[in-house]
Amino acid sequence: MKSNDELFQILMERAASQKYIHPEDIPGIELYMDQVTTFMEHHLENAKRHEDDKILTKTMINNYAKNDLLPPPVKKKYSREHMLMLIFIYYYKNLLSIGDIQTLMQPLCDRYFNADHGLNLTDIYTEVFSMARPEKELLYAEAKAALDKASHTFMDADVSDQEREELQRFAFISLLSFDVYMKKQMIEFLIDEMAEEKAVEKTSAKKASKKHREE
Repeated sequence: MKSNDELFQILMERAASQKYIHPEDIPGIELYMDQVTTFMEHHLENAKRHEDDKILTKTMINNYAKNDLLPPPVKKKYSREHMLMLIFIYYYKNLLSIGDIQTLMQPLCDRYFNADHGLNLTDIYTEVFSMARPEKELLYAEAKAALDKASHTFMDADVSDQEREELQRFAFISLLSFDVYMKKQMIEFLIDEMAEEKAVEKTSAKKASKKHREE
């Protein structure tokens, strides 16, 4: 049985091995569905939990288009902007519902998908993922602090050393889970605010249109 310290080192090594797809890695040509899934599978392979997991499937991508998370392909081909949207969706889908992702991504899609001047999706993607390295360093520090805190639990419990190690591991996982839970609550609150603001905008636009017709 590996100790919690040994497992922590493995966790940090796995986290360090996680790579994000650089904009320049995305082909400058439009891709067919099979090429899209192959590209994602290759570049996000380290993100798999199990070897036979799929990063993105044809069914997933078709569902994203059906649920307005992704603009439909043009002549069955996906552009660079499609790829950027899919990468964002890939990360969000492990945490958020389809409805929440749609609320979050719709403004980006409406304003910056295929933008021919000013800010575009590549700019946004580059800016957001540039924060990855400092955030990773912060993650390491927070995870280490959680492990240290968990390592001081159950010290007075009348249990074997192995049981104590297992209980401390449970405490460590619980601390990490609580952090994820709280952050998820924050994310959902912000997305709900976005949805409410959008609803108010639609209502205001309808009232203005009705008033204009009556005049």
